Amino acid sequence: MTAENYRLQFPPGSATLAAGLIADMRILVVEDEPDLLRGLAKSLREEGYAVDTSADGEEGLYKAENWDYDAILLDVMLPRLDGWELLRRLRKSKKTPVLLLTARDAARDRVRGLDTGADDYVVKPFDLMELFARLRALIRRTANQSSAVIELGEVAVNTAARTVSLGGEPVTLTAREYALLEYLALHRGSVVSRTELYEHLFDENDESLSNLLDVHVSNLRKKLGHEFIGTRRGQGYVIE
Repeated sequence: MTAENYRLQFPPGSATLAAGLIADMRILVVEDEPDLLRGLAKSLREEGYAVDTSADGEEGLYKAENWDYDAILLDVMLPRLDGWELLRRLRKSKKTPVLLLTARDAARDRVRGLDTGADDYVVKPFDLMELFARLRALIRRTANQSSAVIELGEVAVNTAARTVSLGGEPVTLTAREYALLEYLALHRGSVVSRTELYEHLFDENDESLSNLLDVHVSNLRKKLGHEFIGTRRGQGYVIE
């Protein structure tokens, strides 16, 4: 099965915030079929995610245990360590949301995955738009955010449409600014460290500069209000 089976024409503007820039969330894809792995990683990056990849279960488990991902896309049939065993071991130490990718459509296989600790599943061949929607839903649930729209006073962040408004008027943000805003919004009320922001917004292939966060926080304050994002000296940033 090749990546061609999963490619879609996205609606206009669906990837405009993200193409080639910083991502909203960091995702791990564990899939042994090379074309599908490349296709998924490419499509996810176009949707605005930072993406790490692994082609076997042992490497996938190592990355899943040693980095904090916002979600994991996990194939069931993997070399060296299958997806069920990877998930079983991962659940001993991590609660990272896991979306199973499986070619098996038997109910017992889906039940086994869910009982082992998976949060959701899609059966191959899947629709990319459904995959993205399920992924967004997993991330929202993990952040205890039931709605796609996060209301922050006069600021509204629509995580499905990736749009932001202030007092009902649209606000234009760069992909980098939106990524930072969405992450802070999903963790509103909590101080988020600079290290955590870098770990969740950049993938293993990215190189970043230490002053990037300061620049983007400054730009967001200019657009959304100087008091909108608070700084906790020596700790990080917070949206109250």
